[in-house]
Order: sequence, then structure tokens, then C-alpha cells
Amino acid sequence: MSLQHLILLRHGETDWNAVRRMQGHRDIPLNDTGLAQAAAAAPSVAALRPEIIVSSDLARAFATAGAVAAITGQQIVVDQRLRETSLGLWEGLTREDVVAGWPGEWQQWRTTSAHYAPPEGESRSQVAARAAAVVDELDAGDTGRALLVAHGGLIVGLTGRLLELPADSWSALIGVGNCHWVELHRLDGRWRLHSYNAGLGGVVLPGSEDEEAVAGV
Repeated sequence: MSLQHLILLRHGETDWNAVRRMQGHRDIPLNDTGLAQAAAAAPSVAALRPEIIVSSDLARAFATAGAVAAITGQQIVVDQRLRETSLGLWEGLTREDVVAGWPGEWQQWRTTSAHYAPPEGESRSQVAARAAAVVDELDAGDTGRALLVAHGGLIVGLTGRLLELPADSWSALIGVGNCHWVELHRLDGRWRLHSYNAGLGGVVLPGSEDEEAVAGV
């Protein structure tokens, strides 16, 4: 086990984030606010001294990773396994659209998304498993400190899995804000939570219950 420090950074804001439209695998770029968020957060993330930067292949994550790489001078490793949760038929929709089209399923997904998947989409457990494979491969190498630049739903699931939390409790983790991050340190062979939803604006609390542990928006 080589990894001792892991930083999980969520991408900056997109136009779809701003109106809470569900993105999933849709390749939506950062908007001007998101670009400014990435530039502002990058020095603090770079100060955590990652030895490698691995990014989702989606543009919003890659551009956020680029802001950090511009400071550290590192090359970005792109890995499709760090993509956000596939939301299937819900991608491109708002909460209101889902509630109208699939009565009762929004609440089921929001509270049990570790097991429940949207129609033709993925569960959070599936997403966490593919992201954990990236961590395992880094762990098998000689990297001690890694930065993964990814997406809110993936970060919640991966955090729960690495901390060995029961999957039924993952929905207790609130969503991670744009350009906020999670830090994990390894102690005695186990991952420990150092900070959660950290960022330049401090901890971001959900503005409503719909923001709690919501993936893919």
C-alpha cells in the first residue's frame, strides 16, 4: 500500500449545475463561474502536494484538473472510470421532471442510491466500485499522494466505500460543493477522513433537502 493521502476534488460549476439539471455522463463544460472557481481553488489544492493528478474524462472535470496542473506543472492522467454516475433516462432532466415522470422514484433514489439506479443508469455502489479500482491501481504503485478530480456523486460513493461505511448509510453524506474537496489519510492501514466538503468558502451546507447526497447534478 503506497497511497497515504488522497484528495477528491469536485469540478466547478456548469450551466446545468446552476439550474440543477441532471448531468450524469453528459459532457457539459464549465461556465464562467466554474472556471473562476477552479482558478481560485487550484492554489489551495496544489498546496496539498499531489504527486499525481487523475481526472475524469468529462470536460468539466478535466478543465478543473487543468487549473491545478497549471500550477504544479504535472500532466493529467485521464481515466473514464472517474466519470459521474450514469443517470440513464434522467440525464438532462430536473428534479421536477423526474418526480412527474417517475412518481416516488426520486425519493427512493435520493435515500437509497447506493443500491437503487435510475432507469438505464448506475447505482452509487457500481460507481464507487469502478472508482475504487482506480485507487487500488494507484495504491499498487509508488504514489503516496494523489488527486482525483471527479464528480459529486462519485466522490460521495467513493468516500463511503473507502471509509468502509455501510452502503445504507452513504446517503448521510451531503453532496460536495463545486470545487470543494474531500481529504483522506491512511492510518494503520485504513482510510480516515481528514476533511469533507472543504473549500475556499468553508464547509458548504445543503440549501435544501434535495441537495443532500444528490449525485449527478
